[in-house]
Amino acid sequence: MPRVYPNSKVITQVRSSLNGPTLVTLTRLLAVPGLFWLLSLPGDEVRVWAAGLFLVAAATDWLDGYLARRLNQVTELGKFLDPLVDKLLVLAPLLILVGFNEVPAWGVFLILLRELAIAGWRVQQPTVTGANWAGKLKTVVQVVAVTALLLKLPFALALFWAAVILTLWSGWNYLK
Repeated sequence: MPRVYPNSKVITQVRSSLNGPTLVTLTRLLAVPGLFWLLSLPGDEVRVWAAGLFLVAAATDWLDGYLARRLNQVTELGKFLDPLVDKLLVLAPLLILVGFNEVPAWGVFLILLRELAIAGWRVQQPTVTGANWAGKLKTVVQVVAVTALLLKLPFALALFWAAVILTLWSGWNYLK
């Protein structure tokens, strides 16, 4: 008789959730250490590479969602991992930029606070809910702001503050 482990059902569910869209999400996660490495190198030209890596990784957010819906492979694991990886992808370069004194720490803290609050709220729900339109808009504005900051564009800080405000508003909207 085969041995059944207490968590074998969970392991089976995770294995069945590791489909193409979820693997795309996980590859987006690999960009995070790449960003840390690139931004640790000297010189401003390396920031162009960091911005490119960031944009490619951010574009996979659209790709995994599209594939999940198109192939009818939406899973609870994917709905959980996708926003988590998005948060890590956005927060990693912002934290580095705080270290460079290019963005105020308290602004990044407000973004982090919202993301933790929503993640904590989601965990309490019986089923994982997908992002609403305000959350999707927030993500787009964050991506544009982080890209502008990485490239040191003149309007980057204004975009950052727009992202902070939209992040807080979308969190409030989500909890309502």
